[in-house]
Amino acid sequence: MAQRIRSMTEGSPTRLIFTFALPLMVGNVFQQLYTVVDTAVVGQFVGVGALASLGAADSPNWGVLGIIQGLTQGFSILMAQHFGAKDYRELSRTVGVSTTLCVLFTVLLGVGGQLWAGPLLRVLNTPEDVLGGALLYLRIVYGGIPAIMAYNFLAAILRALGDSKTPLYAIVVAALMNVVLDLLFVVGFHWGIAGAAIATVVSQVASAVYCFLNVRRISILSVQRQDLRPEKVLTLTLLKLGFPMALQNAIIAVGSMVVQFVINGYGMLFLAGFTATNKLYGILEIAATSYGFAVTSYVGQNLGARLVHRIKQGLRSAVAIALVTSVIIGLAMLLFGRLVLGLFISGEPQQVEASMQIAYHYLSIMSVCLPILYMLHIYRSALMGLGDTVVPMFSGVAEMVVRIGVALLLPLALGQEGIYYAEVGAWTAAAVILVTAYYLRMNALSKRKGFALDEKQ
Repeated sequence: MAQRIRSMTEGSPTRLIFTFALPLMVGNVFQQLYTVVDTAVVGQFVGVGALASLGAADSPNWGVLGIIQGLTQGFSILMAQHFGAKDYRELSRTVGVSTTLCVLFTVLLGVGGQLWAGPLLRVLNTPEDVLGGALLYLRIVYGGIPAIMAYNFLAAILRALGDSKTPLYAIVVAALMNVVLDLLFVVGFHWGIAGAAIATVVSQVASAVYCFLNVRRISILSVQRQDLRPEKVLTLTLLKLGFPMALQNAIIAVGSMVVQFVINGYGMLFLAGFTATNKLYGILEIAATSYGFAVTSYVGQNLGARLVHRIKQGLRSAVAIALVTSVIIGLAMLLFGRLVLGLFISGEPQQVEASMQIAYHYLSIMSVCLPILYMLHIYRSALMGLGDTVVPMFSGVAEMVVRIGVALLLPLALGQEGIYYAEVGAWTAAAVILVTAYYLRMNALSKRKGFALDEKQ
């Protein structure tokens, strides 16, 4: 058995969740280097126009990435449950069928991405002066979909088995490689926005290879050729877990694209300012996504072991940790946000100042409301660990509806000020649904036979 995999069905829930999440946080910090370095290098060495092109490509790019992450995270829920139950034969079968499904979706997304990239950018009202750069960036990044799928799937397997360190090491290697390649391709070779995209794809290939080599070393995984065949019942079970998560992220992306449509209408400087803050969104969310992965694995394993009392303990611990973390990050952004945003924006002084005002105002609103986002991640991940991916999907619908409604209606009353509240409104709607659904689900689970409701059982 690989040394780093571990059971989360014994020991302190607080320690398990935090120590599992900590490497993921560090990994996410390095993963954000992809975005931050791409944005900083392009913004400083190519200009505001290129920065706006990156912003215009954001929503379409995130849409595909969100589908991939949703699928792979959904598949990993069943893996965690089998691991918690110590059913290693079913675990291997699940990994095998999941592999086949990932290959199928890689082909569909890769071909579809190339076909819809141009029309989608035009539908989103992308300004003509940034359209070419945005389309070039998307075509290259979509060409790297096989590497994106491979890394996310392999990392999902590792996290399901309690290993959060290997994905960290993979991301560290890839992020450092991305920094070097960004400087080489953009600054050295003068490839512009294409250089940033190529650097990202090459780095993603490196992270996928690293994870693959480590997954092969896990002795309890014995995937045989027949395990790759998409057996009907198991395939449907995996799709019931993965498809709603992928659809949820796709729905959220649609809402983001509508916001992008509205933002694009305010011109290049407004788009550049929003882009600068959106590139920091990942930093705001770093700990939230890490805690989320930890909670999904923790709840999934303990559900497999039928330990309801540990699930409840773990959630209480996760909520407390997440609230403290969100306050600390929010305060840091309020204090040092302008300094960080300055890394992304260059050009004529008047352009820089206008974009900076937009970026910092947007960042301030999100920082103050950050605890809402963290609760969203904790409770959504808990439901996923319980095998419920339908309610998270409907929370994604709520996010989309509120995000679109605020983006389209609030500016009519407040002008461009209204667009700043689309994101926070979407978080709030989703969080209310997820928190309510979690407690209803746990109440029902506590009444089922065969589940340990306290430590003595």
